[in-house]
Amino acid sequence: MALINTPIKPFKATAYKEGKFVDISDADTKGKWSIFFFYPADFTFVCPTELEDLAGIYPDLQKLNVEVYSVSTDTHFSHKAWHDTSPAIGKINYYMVGDQSGTITNNFDVMRPGVGLADRATFLVDPEGIIQFMEITSEGVGRNATELFRKVKAAQYVASHPGEVCPAKWEEGEKTLAPSLDLVGKI
Repeated sequence: MALINTPIKPFKATAYKEGKFVDISDADTKGKWSIFFFYPADFTFVCPTELEDLAGIYPDLQKLNVEVYSVSTDTHFSHKAWHDTSPAIGKINYYMVGDQSGTITNNFDVMRPGVGLADRATFLVDPEGIIQFMEITSEGVGRNATELFRKVKAAQYVASHPGEVCPAKWEEGEKTLAPSLDLVGKI
């Protein structure tokens, strides 16, 4: 699974967003940062806590020119039903992508073999369509939107500042590093 620094593969799907069904494709990701937030299934237990957490930072992500695509192998109809009946999911304003064919889930190599469900996985894609980071956790381990937001800011900083890298726990405004022979063995 060597997907870092590779382009996303073509896809077409229907999503539920802000009361409407909308057709989307890989072309919609060009020119902006994109988060693909895979989760196993609608109407489950850990998933709504993660999706609600992500909904809380969505306005901040949009200010950074980041779009969010939550993806499961459920249909867009199921996403609408969940959105309409769950207080947590009702807070979502980002795309809820129906991937019942498994195309997107397989493109990102997070389909559970023989199960038909996505792993709990997050990918950040840059404006050129290149995967910049990924995180995959086990079924029972929920993700943290605040940490995802920090990583997005770090990736955007590195992309706009060639020759600099962000150390562990880097926060916006803190010092970065300029890798060089002088730093070897001194950190």
